[in-house]
Formats: sequence, C-alpha cells, structure tokens
Amino acid sequence: MNILVINGPNINMLGIREPDIYGKQDFAALEAFIRQAAAECGAQVELFQSNHEGAIVDKIQWAYRKMDGIVINPAAYTHTSVAILDALKAVGLPAVEVHLSDVNAREEFRHISYAGMACEKSYIGMGFEGYRAAIQYLTGKQR
Repeated sequence: MNILVINGPNINMLGIREPDIYGKQDFAALEAFIRQAAAECGAQVELFQSNHEGAIVDKIQWAYRKMDGIVINPAAYTHTSVAILDALKAVGLPAVEVHLSDVNAREEFRHISYAGMACEKSYIGMGFEGYRAAIQYLTGKQR
C-alpha cells in the first residue's frame, strides 16, 4: 500500500515551536517515526510538508491514481481551508486526519476541521502515535 503523508504549516518547526504543546522532538524525528510505522505495516510512504496551502492542494491532486490513501495533518489549515477539503473530496482516496495536540481542548476556533469533513477517521491529541494509528487504519492493521 502506498500512503501519502502530508504535514501542513509549522510542523517543520517541531521541537522549536511551543514544545509544551507539540513536544520536544523535532520534525526529522517525526519523519523517522512515520517511516518506521509504515514499515511495520508493510506500507510505502511519501512524505510531504508545506507551509503553503496551494502546494498542499497540488500534492493531494498529485496523489490521484498514484497513492492508495492519505494521512493529513493540515495544521492551521484545518480550520480555514475549504480548498484542502475540496481537493481531498476530488481525489476520493481514503484519508485520515491527524493532529499532534488535542485541538478540541484548545481555542474554540480550532474545534472546526474542514479537512476532517473529507476524512474517514481522525486521531487527535496522540502526538506522534496518531500517525501510527492512521497508517494502521489505512492498512487495516490496527491492533
């Protein structure tokens, strides 16, 4: 199974940005974790991170007929991007939303997820483990 993992704005700043919320591990550690989780499930992953909404939309569209599923942490675009929602709906791939922090326990504006409206499942507030759970869900290998 081929899975596209998309991380949105500021995820590349892990370990620097608000470590009390997002943890002290850096972005390289997250990517290594995702690769390991995929290998455990027998999946191949394509990793992508961008701070630009259009680039994320382009990558989702790129996945059409190339990938079997999408794991997406749209980060701040979660709460604002109808464009990402529409791209996910357009490609029609199974998608799972991930958030490192518990967005539902934070500011009220973070409680709305446009991208999540096109996702089969969401893993919220599990830190890096949310990515493992998302990959396991897509590969049918949930424990």
